Amino acid sequence: MTFQITQTDLQTILPELILFGMGMLVLVVELFRRPGASTLPQALVALLGISASGYGAYLQLGLDLKGFSGEVIADDYAAVFKMVFAATAFLTVLISTRYLADRKMDFGEYYALLLFAVGGMMVMASALDLLMVFVGLEILSISSYILCGMLRHDVKSNESAMKYFLLGAFATGFLLYGMAMIYGATGTIHIREIGMALTNPDTFANPLVWFGMALLLVGFGFKLSIVPFHMWTPDVYEGAPTAVTAFLSAGPKAAGFAALIRLLVEALGAMRGEWSQVLWVLAALTMTLGNVVAIQQNNIKRMLAYSSIAHAGYILAALVVSTSEGLGAVVFYTLAYTLMNMGIFAVLILASGPDKERVTFDDFKGFGYVSPAVGLATLVFVLSLIGIPLTGGFVGKFQIFKAVVEQGYIWLAVIGVVNSVVSVYYYLRILVVFYMTPPQGEPAPKPVFHPGLAAAILVSAVGVLYLGILPSAWLELSSRSVSVLLAGF
Repeated sequence: MTFQITQTDLQTILPELILFGMGMLVLVVELFRRPGASTLPQALVALLGISASGYGAYLQLGLDLKGFSGEVIADDYAAVFKMVFAATAFLTVLISTRYLADRKMDFGEYYALLLFAVGGMMVMASALDLLMVFVGLEILSISSYILCGMLRHDVKSNESAMKYFLLGAFATGFLLYGMAMIYGATGTIHIREIGMALTNPDTFANPLVWFGMALLLVGFGFKLSIVPFHMWTPDVYEGAPTAVTAFLSAGPKAAGFAALIRLLVEALGAMRGEWSQVLWVLAALTMTLGNVVAIQQNNIKRMLAYSSIAHAGYILAALVVSTSEGLGAVVFYTLAYTLMNMGIFAVLILASGPDKERVTFDDFKGFGYVSPAVGLATLVFVLSLIGIPLTGGFVGKFQIFKAVVEQGYIWLAVIGVVNSVVSVYYYLRILVVFYMTPPQGEPAPKPVFHPGLAAAILVSAVGVLYLGILPSAWLELSSRSVSVLLAGF
């Protein structure tokens, strides 16, 4: 039998093709860079590729194309997540140019790896079989391991890359073993065919299916920093370059949830009663541990690491109910969290300089008066992380807790609200040191203006406020995107 690639196949993976192609172009441009020259041309190529890929994803809205014998799909669900990934990558490039120059990380390969990582994330969102999920995840993971170790002469960066690699490989083993068990029980790796096979009582009762589901949850638990599989997160976030940490805190998590939602709803929907109980417990543990341990941190990067764990718990709560409102809230909250998290990391990079990286609370005493505009933007990001009205974070949390309550999970909603109140303490600590704590010794220097960082902070702040004040358009798109998953659920 002759295998031919059709126009439909290429159209289905257009955003991914653009990213992989532009990533290779970045490597070609890097070949002609003189030693010590700026990597700005590579950054511009990356921005062009990300913009084109995001537009390609936008063009896929309203389509329902399957490519490569049904292994990948271009539907609203995949398209919306691909646009979120493109936004994450765009902001990452904006905050990276200044950071790379300050840290002497003049490696054009950085941008190529970033594009490959985002391409892997998009493969995960559009994958319709377990093998494609694994391929996308490994493209993302391998690129991320290298990005974490890009500060070659920094011990912490090397340590974070090694920890991430070892635990990531360990998690991949669980994931593959779970996929193998599900294939052994159902005879297929196609996600929708697995769902159909599980309607057979004999297949549903097969122990391999249940062991496979458990191992899949363990594997995704590592990738998503879900308690008790979160141990690597604070160390990796602290040691990795700050620009990479910003990317890791938003992009890979969104990709993991995109793949996990499709897998649970379309492949394991028949087992909803069982996996929803497991996710209930994991969501409660993840929210609680993330927020409680974050209180004790003095390093802002570690604090944001535990914060990201807590936010993963909020998203898991919506996954428990798996209704149109709940899953739509996940999509909405993913974008809101990306904007507020990328914004706060952009502030950390802007405040740092070639001589020192400012990542502790003490480094920011009085900083709100040193740079009022940056302090105001930080206020927006912090209020959104807390979940104060008129911000994207509030709308996202409200939609999640509303969906949870409507399905009768009152105690899970109570745990989520209590944890949101707990988070107020450590988030407001940022504002306290910004505006209410005088600096000890020399005050923090006024940050040097950088167009990329300024644009990232402005776009993130405006986006957070837009999602908080006028959320209806994105809420509607989010709800529409998940409806294609729930059609037969």
